[in-house]
Amino acid sequence: MAVPKKNHSNQRTNQRRANWKGKLVEISNCNNCGAAKRPHHVCGECGFYNGRKFKDTDSE
Repeated sequence: MAVPKKNHSNQRTNQRRANWKGKLVEISNCNNCGAAKRPHHVCGECGFYNGRKFKDTDSE
């Protein structure tokens, strides 16, 4: 197995890691109630996804 002969310097390691950026969470609106929700997820307000009810929110 190949092993590096010398260690990478801290500067080189940090320059490589500097490109690891977090992404902002995308927000879309629910087609049923208009509340903000994540795309491709069940709405937390009304429990609908793609026009069908998946989660009962009235029991709380």
